[in-house]
Amino acid sequence: MTGVSPNRGMAALPDVDLTRNVADLVADAARTCGGRPALVDASTGVTLTWTEVDTEANQRARRLAEAGMHPGDRVAVRLPTGIPYCLTVFGVLRAGGVLVPLSTDLPPAGVVELLADCQASVFVGDPVPGVEVTTMLAADGTGDRTGDAEPVTPVAGGEDLAVLCYTSGTSGRQRGVLLSHRALLANVAQCAALTPPPVTATDRVLLSLPLSHAYGLGPGLFQVAAAGATGVLLPRFTADDALTAIRTYRVTALVGVPQMYSALLTVTDERLHEDLATVRLFTSGAAPLPPAVLAGIQRVTGLPVYEGYGLTETAPVLTSTLVSGHAKPGSVGRPLPGVELRLVDSDGDPLPGPDADDELDDETGGTGQVAVSGPNLFSGYWPDGAHGPDADGWFRTGDIGYLDADGDLHLVDRANDLIIVNGFNVYPHEVEHVIGQLAGVVEAAAVGVPDERTGETVKAVVIRRPDAGLTAEQVIEHCGHLLARFKVPTSVEFVDSLPHSATGKLARAALRLGWPSVSG
Repeated sequence: MTGVSPNRGMAALPDVDLTRNVADLVADAARTCGGRPALVDASTGVTLTWTEVDTEANQRARRLAEAGMHPGDRVAVRLPTGIPYCLTVFGVLRAGGVLVPLSTDLPPAGVVELLADCQASVFVGDPVPGVEVTTMLAADGTGDRTGDAEPVTPVAGGEDLAVLCYTSGTSGRQRGVLLSHRALLANVAQCAALTPPPVTATDRVLLSLPLSHAYGLGPGLFQVAAAGATGVLLPRFTADDALTAIRTYRVTALVGVPQMYSALLTVTDERLHEDLATVRLFTSGAAPLPPAVLAGIQRVTGLPVYEGYGLTETAPVLTSTLVSGHAKPGSVGRPLPGVELRLVDSDGDPLPGPDADDELDDETGGTGQVAVSGPNLFSGYWPDGAHGPDADGWFRTGDIGYLDADGDLHLVDRANDLIIVNGFNVYPHEVEHVIGQLAGVVEAAAVGVPDERTGETVKAVVIRRPDAGLTAEQVIEHCGHLLARFKVPTSVEFVDSLPHSATGKLARAALRLGWPSVSG
């Protein structure tokens, strides 16, 4: 058996038309369930039906065309998660524009840099110092629903570029990922083909992830539109605001990240029981879900948290524990319908897979780089499509993992985060896990630093609790008891914060590039 994850119990990917425009999802919902609530702003109570969303998307598409936007033009959108953002997304796509989602946390200099890189001609959002584009548009609430409701025929589709999504690579430099309508529609269909599907027409889904991220767009907004479900929008997640929205709007499904579930566990069990009573499904992605958090949510609610894995380059979901129907601590599950996954060596050759009787872990030699193939893959990086899938349709993700005896994927680390000490591999996650067992540790990161004798050595960067008297010597001693000598940090720095991506993933690349830490 090769290092390929089997898809036992997986539904086949349905025959879907991948030549369409992503905004067709809204038109379909308006046709089949037009009077159903589509988008709810939890902070204001404003609610739009699918018919109203479709009308608004038409009006925004016309507005963009009248402002001089041509099909293929890049349209940068910098708005908080909310109804105006959603309507703008569908308007841009329907008009044939290329959506360039920007985080509201991105500083003005970063906005200027990305707009220059993608050569955006339209900017939607509040004015930003230094931004110079052909057209500046404000997101004016929910628009004028009494205006012209004539349908706008979607421009573009299929292999045409739909979203140019910037993501931090292992070098720390932002790279533009080219996502076609085909890739986005394929991933929507792949998720919907799961049994049971993660979003159904009767669901009310909490959408509090940044819509500037592929995770917020795909499994969030686009999945809701495809099902004709209801999206309950929060501009920013806090445990109190989320629980209030869940209770008020009787939310049935959460699309989350580990930090969200950790925050929920800081609330009393009594309130969680009461406010989460309507929820049927918890899902998590973007970063590893600590087993203790999974266990905590299940203890309080009786429901597991199903974990998934993906990349912006895969539009974005690749695997999920929903495929097998079992939440397995430490695993991100099996490939979605239509996704092929295998482990390869540094030359791209497939590795042997696990035997049914083996208890495989990352020390057995079965660890390899995750390679994937499927219709949801991106078209390469901006501007010329370089470094996309190879001629056979395979893309090496840069993530390191192994398959257990059930064929479930376990991630170890990013390939470029690997630390090599005297020729031996050190996976940062393993070191971070051990340091995290120390009382007084809030979060830890492990990175490689140059060393004349060993090539690299391990450095630990740690956030400790304000009242903790933890010392560098204690961290090193603790690691020495639990790790091989070459894995033990040779230096420890205490900081007040660590860098993370918009979805909470630890950004080790920024640490290697000199994250501006403040020693504590």
